[in-house]
Amino acid sequence: MKILILGGTAEARQVANRLVAMGHDVTTSLAGRTQDPILPEGGLRMGPFGGIPGLCAYLRAARIERLVDATHPYAGLISINAVAASETTGIRLVRYMRPAWVPVPGQSWITVGTAREAADALPKMANVLLTTGHAGLEAFLERSDCSIYVRVIEPPDFALPRHAELIVSRPPYGLEQELALLRRHDITHLVSKNSGGGQTAAKLEAAQRMGVQVIMIARPVYGPALEVASVDDALAALELPAP
Repeated sequence: MKILILGGTAEARQVANRLVAMGHDVTTSLAGRTQDPILPEGGLRMGPFGGIPGLCAYLRAARIERLVDATHPYAGLISINAVAASETTGIRLVRYMRPAWVPVPGQSWITVGTAREAADALPKMANVLLTTGHAGLEAFLERSDCSIYVRVIEPPDFALPRHAELIVSRPPYGLEQELALLRRHDITHLVSKNSGGGQTAAKLEAAQRMGVQVIMIARPVYGPALEVASVDDALAALELPAP
């Protein structure tokens, strides 16, 4: 079958690799924001589609038979567009969403809805490890009464103000690595999106051990879709014909 995967995550690569190994014609679409991404097996498409009409047009022109949304839980508009495109074209959509983190006993989170709310929740003189990526970064950089340590995979295309420091690194991160980072910068607050998964979860245990306050930005709501949380469940939900 011809399958389009909206990708950019390790989970998307796993699904693509399994489907290609099964003999399906798979194309993975990447937003193109990350330099030198780890690429999946199969075909590749880079860049935006042009909203819902563009995605629908692509699905029809490429004769796509199944659509998999395996983007990041905070990918935003593309996940909303995938629901609308599936409804418009009648193409089966499966959303692969990694399970969210939940506080374990001993962890205390402040949960907010937006980056702006997270920035407003920071007290004066806080030493902040910011792990939310580029989206909403400006809200935190406005907090000149705090020290902001911005950890990203790709640096932003502008210089940070004097009260902010850039940490460019790529996950996965281990517990000892995260503990060392919190100690080195005397971090008092960790701001995170609830991305789920294991590659960056160690920061939450490190924060608990160090008494660092976690401010968690809740996941957005993307609308109804058949949602799964594992590769095997994604393959089953696609209802692929027997080989």
